Amino acid sequence: MAGDNGAQTLHSPESTERALDAYSRTVIAVAEALGPCVANLQVTRRTRRGPALGAGSGVVITPDGFLITSAHVVERSRRGVASFSDGHEVNVSVVGADPLSDLAVLRADGGDFMPAPLGDAAGLRVGQLVVAIGNPQGFASSVTAGVVSGLGRSLPVGARGGPRRLVENVIQTDAALNPGNSGGALVDSSARVVGINTALAGIGLGLAVPINDATRAIISSLIRDGRVRRAHLGAAVAPRALSPAVADRLGRRGGVQIVQVLEGGPAEHAGLQRGDVLVELDREPIADATALQRLMVQERIGRSVPARVLRSGSEMTVELVLEELDG
Repeated sequence: MAGDNGAQTLHSPESTERALDAYSRTVIAVAEALGPCVANLQVTRRTRRGPALGAGSGVVITPDGFLITSAHVVERSRRGVASFSDGHEVNVSVVGADPLSDLAVLRADGGDFMPAPLGDAAGLRVGQLVVAIGNPQGFASSVTAGVVSGLGRSLPVGARGGPRRLVENVIQTDAALNPGNSGGALVDSSARVVGINTALAGIGLGLAVPINDATRAIISSLIRDGRVRRAHLGAAVAPRALSPAVADRLGRRGGVQIVQVLEGGPAEHAGLQRGDVLVELDREPIADATALQRLMVQERIGRSVPARVLRSGSEMTVELVLEELDG
């Protein structure tokens, strides 16, 4: 009987009402705190058929009017208008966009804005409450709530016709995201922005680019320089499993095989050949293409770095001078 009474108490109308109230209070508090920091963006895009209107969301991050949004929201745009929940509108200009992280920075005219506090997505856990704030389908200051339903996802991004890249550690949520949500805030229960929402994945699948050390550095570069500098190898690669003997010797199961060497690029200058398997760069292990991508940072541009390569069963080390990636 004691167990039955416990179950009745747990599921009583009073306990259910208290639980719903606690959930509702959290969502309401987050929405009230962050709503004024999220703008409805209207931008004019250059197309082959002439100017076209685009829409999305943006998040204010400094009192003097810097906002972050999704790079695809402002693609082929330089200016736009930001509308806030209190009804005021300001002109915005694109400071810089980085299609390879799907992040962009805008600057609003004027000052005295309410900035949103940035959190750290590295501390998120699956099942944690999150709130999405944005302007789906043009409905300003819309709020949806859900949980973190997955972590460590990857999102393919990049400008049309340009380089492609995977954004790592993307947040998956069941909070509803629709066109217009892109560039808006994904917020934890402490009213800190932990992600920038994207509708690139399509309706029914909510993804957000995380706010973490890597994306903070990207945002800082965009504010400071208007762009993000990256290194490149000058080769196309594909995953390659290592033989058991080689895997045991190196302490890893895979590397990346060079499937194409670009003419005049760093790989060609270093003597790398199609079929070579790259297993280490600058003394960092390369188990897959994502690991290689992670090392293509500004600090390695123009530096000579050792590359450990397997060729026809033999191991060799070459020196690579990485170059800056265009676009």
